[in-house]
Amino acid sequence: MDQREEQEFAEYFAARRDAVRRTAYMLCGDWHRADDLTQTAFVALHRSWRKIRDRGALDAYVRRSVVRALIDETRRPWRRERHVEQLPEVATGDGEIGDAVATRSALLDGLSRVPPRQRAVLVLRFLEGLDVAGTAEALKCSEGTVKSQTARGLTALRDVLGDALDDLRSTP
Repeated sequence: MDQREEQEFAEYFAARRDAVRRTAYMLCGDWHRADDLTQTAFVALHRSWRKIRDRGALDAYVRRSVVRALIDETRRPWRRERHVEQLPEVATGDGEIGDAVATRSALLDGLSRVPPRQRAVLVLRFLEGLDVAGTAEALKCSEGTVKSQTARGLTALRDVLGDALDDLRSTP
């Protein structure tokens, strides 16, 4: 890349780094893994910078890279987590945690137990604010797939959360 292109990339990176990291965190629930996913996405963007004609689609490209990196990572056998019946440490609820923090914690915990593809759809739809078409484009799948993954993901999230978040339940 020439110096002008490097400067354009550096400006885009500085402007979008935190937002991409937050999205990655919402997908994986771990800031360290979010940093890795963000780095992977920006390295892929840097490699493809000259080939990208539509600079307006950069956010979609980076989002898709983050989601793909997460899904690829979950397929690697050495990165799989082992689930145990009893946790080694239990967080103490001392009553000083505000409702917003407790809600966010419960939501992130619930999202971590939803399958990766469904989690990606839920994060893009409801936390990133993309519509069905935007999510389908970001994930390179059909709108029908987004709709079905959204329905399955919400059902799985509701099952995982139980009564922890009444506001996520459907109202009759």
